[in-house]
Amino acid sequence: MTIRVRIAPSPTGLLHIGNIRAALFNYLFARKHGGVFSLRLDDTDKERSTDEFEEAIKRDLSWLGLKWDDFARQSDRIPLYKEHLEKLKKSGHVYPCYETQSELELKRKVQLGRGQPPVYDRAALNLSKEDIAKLEAQGRKPYWRFKLENKDVVWDDMIQGHKSLPASAISDPVLVREDGIPLYTFCSVADDIMDCTSHIIRGEDHVTNTAVQIQIWEALTNNPVPVFAHFPLIISASGDEISKRLGTMSIASMRDAEGLEPMAINSLLAALGTSTAITPRLTLEELVSDFDISKISHATPKFDINELKAINSKILHMTSYDSVKDRIHFSSVSDKELEQFWSIIRANINSLNEISMWLNIVFGDIEHTDIDKDYIKTAASLLPTKKWDENTWSKWTNDIKAKTGKKGKELFMPLRLAVTGQEHGPEMKQMLLLIGEKKVRERLI
Repeated sequence: MTIRVRIAPSPTGLLHIGNIRAALFNYLFARKHGGVFSLRLDDTDKERSTDEFEEAIKRDLSWLGLKWDDFARQSDRIPLYKEHLEKLKKSGHVYPCYETQSELELKRKVQLGRGQPPVYDRAALNLSKEDIAKLEAQGRKPYWRFKLENKDVVWDDMIQGHKSLPASAISDPVLVREDGIPLYTFCSVADDIMDCTSHIIRGEDHVTNTAVQIQIWEALTNNPVPVFAHFPLIISASGDEISKRLGTMSIASMRDAEGLEPMAINSLLAALGTSTAITPRLTLEELVSDFDISKISHATPKFDINELKAINSKILHMTSYDSVKDRIHFSSVSDKELEQFWSIIRANINSLNEISMWLNIVFGDIEHTDIDKDYIKTAASLLPTKKWDENTWSKWTNDIKAKTGKKGKELFMPLRLAVTGQEHGPEMKQMLLLIGEKKVRERLI
C-alpha cells in the first residue's frame, strides 16, 4: 500500500507555527515511508478565501522545504461533492433541514439551560411534505445534515491508542449549507476517498470530526478507512492557543521580520512534544531519519519563541558560507573576503537580519561613540606597523598597557568601541585582520 498523507489549510489567513507542525509531521511521515505528501486547499468559503493567502501558504511551505507531491483546490471539486451528496440522499444518509441560525441558537440555549448537551434534536425528520412546502414557499432553502448511526465509533489511533466515541453525543453534522456550499466535514471525506489517503495525521481538536467522518466514509465507500493519528496542539509559552490570525506567530513574520532560518523552525517543531531531543539540524533528510510518530507525546507542548531563536543561532553557527553566500552582499567586496567575514561573524549573530550591521562595521563606515579621545590617540600611536597577524592585537594591547597602565575593561573596551562601534562581537584579534590596517587607522584618528 502506498502511504498517502495530506494537509488541507484554508486560504483565509497566514500559516502559523501550529499549522506548520501539522504539515511537518505529515511531510516527515510520508518521506520516512516513501509515500506521497499532498497539499489540498480548503477554499470552498469564497467569502474569506483569497488568492493572496493561497500564495502565502505555498510560499511558506516552499521556504521551509516542505515540497508537496500533489496539489488540489476543493473549489475545483464542487461537482464531486454534488455527486456524493446525491448518493447520500438516495441511501437515506442525509436529510434536509430548514431552521435559521437564530432558531438553532435558541434551541442550543434551551438545551444548555436544562443541563442537556447541545445536540441537534432532529426536528427536521418530523417535517411533513406540507410543512416543507410551506417553509419553501417562505423562501427557505434546505441545508443538509448527515444522519449519524446511534453507535460507538471506534478506531485505533497511532498516537492516542484505542478511541471510542458515542455518536449519540454528537450533533448530526451539516454537510451542505442552504446556499449549496459544501462544508469541511463533507469535503474532507470526499477528497480523501478520491485521493486514496491512507493516513490522516492532524491535531487532537479533530477527534470529534474523525468520529463523524468515519461514518460518512463508510456511507460513501467500501474502501478501508484511513489510519488516524491525533497529536496534542501546541500552545504559546504563556499558555494561550495559537491562531493563524495572530501575525506574530505566523511563518511569514518569523521569516521576514525575525529573519529566522527555515531549518531552525523545522528542527524545533519536529521534536517539540516528542521524546526526541530538540537538536539543530541542517537538512530535512536528518529530520526524516529521526522521525518516529510513536514518539509523539500525549502532553501539551509549549512553543517558546526564545527557544526557537536559540536554535536559530546554533543553526547559523553551523552553516557554511556556500549556504548563505547568495544572501550576503556588499559593494566591491570579493567573494573571498565575504567568506572570511562569514567564518568569523557567524558565531556572533542570532539571525541573518543582523548581517547588514556587521557588513557595515567591517567593510563600511561606523559612527564614533563617546570615548576617551586622548587614550585613543595614544593607542593609535602604538599601533604596530609590521605586517599584521593574529598576534597583532595582543602586541598592541600589551604596548598600550605598558604606556598607560590601564588593564581589563578600561584597556580593551575603548579600543573595541573605536574600531567596531560595538561593545560586543568576535575576538578583536580576528576583527583587526578582517577590518584591515588602513580602516583601523582611519577609525583611530
